[in-house]
Amino acid sequence: MQLCWFRNDLRIQGNPALANALKLGPTCAMYIATPDQWKLHNDAHIKLDFWRRNLAALEQELLQLGVDLLYFEVRDYKQIPELITGILSQLEISHLHYNREYPINELRRDRAVEVVCKDAEVNVSSFDDQLLFSPDSLLNQSGLPFKVFTPFAKKALSLIQDNSRLHTSPTHQQSGIPKKSKITLRRLQYQCELADIEWPDPVSNWEEDWPAGEREASKRLSEFSRQRISTYKHDRDIPGYDSTSKLSPYLNSGILSINDCWRNAQDFFDNSGVESWRGELLWREYYRHIVIHFPHVCMHKAYRDNLGHVPWRHDKTQFDKWCNGETGYPLVDAGMRQLRETGWMHNRLRMITAMFLSKHLLIDWRWGERWFMQNLIDGDLASNNGGWQWSASTGVDAVPYFRIFSPTRQSRRFDSEGAFIRQYLPELAKLSDKAIHEPEDPGQLGYLQPIIEHSFARDRALNAFKAP
Repeated sequence: MQLCWFRNDLRIQGNPALANALKLGPTCAMYIATPDQWKLHNDAHIKLDFWRRNLAALEQELLQLGVDLLYFEVRDYKQIPELITGILSQLEISHLHYNREYPINELRRDRAVEVVCKDAEVNVSSFDDQLLFSPDSLLNQSGLPFKVFTPFAKKALSLIQDNSRLHTSPTHQQSGIPKKSKITLRRLQYQCELADIEWPDPVSNWEEDWPAGEREASKRLSEFSRQRISTYKHDRDIPGYDSTSKLSPYLNSGILSINDCWRNAQDFFDNSGVESWRGELLWREYYRHIVIHFPHVCMHKAYRDNLGHVPWRHDKTQFDKWCNGETGYPLVDAGMRQLRETGWMHNRLRMITAMFLSKHLLIDWRWGERWFMQNLIDGDLASNNGGWQWSASTGVDAVPYFRIFSPTRQSRRFDSEGAFIRQYLPELAKLSDKAIHEPEDPGQLGYLQPIIEHSFARDRALNAFKAP
């Protein structure tokens, strides 16, 4: 019996682990819930609900292939090797298949599982499903990881000459799980139903805003490519436009393949918008390679070790105001309220709000990194950590420490008519397009005075980052 272990790859099509398992013989699949690990990783309730709904969709798709999806629940990753030892023996598994995950906790988990599989004389096959390139194929001329994005992207593009570089794994049908195994499944100590897993209570609009299933993901990819990708280069920075793909929840949960995204973009490679979107996909790839080659960034540590002198503040009062969208800077507050209300935030606003916390308030960037993970449906360790360390100037190829966004200038540039601000700050809706970016007498409007003055904050940050 082949066993396919689903993690962040909740799809049928183009799934190398599943395809390999089905090619070798009768297959069953499993998903292991780890509630304590989810808490440790600060996974947002909206993201957990998204997983739940996509697992239900995956279960139905697998049944059409004659594959049962089994659910198990343990507290955390440390309990998984013992669980899998029992599964291997009771199901008479000969081969385990899975797609790799790259953060340090996941790597340690998988190494421990490989040990118990070796002891049980069970073969293991793993695949690079979340990457366009294997980690050892994108190195510089010295055989070392790239520390600057531009040469990384240049080499990546040189490796992709045509669509043949990106492979789609076939999906093979099978006749079903043998009856003997189905009887044994009911006796597994850890088996549970999908409904038995302690998922968070859903919010009514989550399913409407983020429908589940790989068919929906493919539909959204197609619609984006045909309708919005051509103007993506310009429009993607304007939060009031519906211009970004909003595919990240599907991509980060593996409901959509990174290869399919790249290939789909290449089908429309006739304008700068496609080139710009491919650049964003390469930034995603870059941060994943950073996590693999520099695992200390997974341990709440800055990539750069020469900034230990920065006196990060831990002001809970100001941090709470930032979290609640109460800083007195309209675009910052609108972005933070969008996050709280929808579980998603426009990418330009992620940079603006992250830099505001780390530079204007000089609050430890790790607090913001954690808050984003606790609220984002597309929260992803590599991309989230990379984005925060870029904004805080602590990361690999990060923004220079002296580059500090003016929230008001950003607001006037990217929300010039105030459309986005009005959507999330209705108390400012009646202000003119000019006044809405820097309201006078905000208290009379039910709004707030700025939490800090921009020039003061900028000078303080510059002095803090200068070497002692």
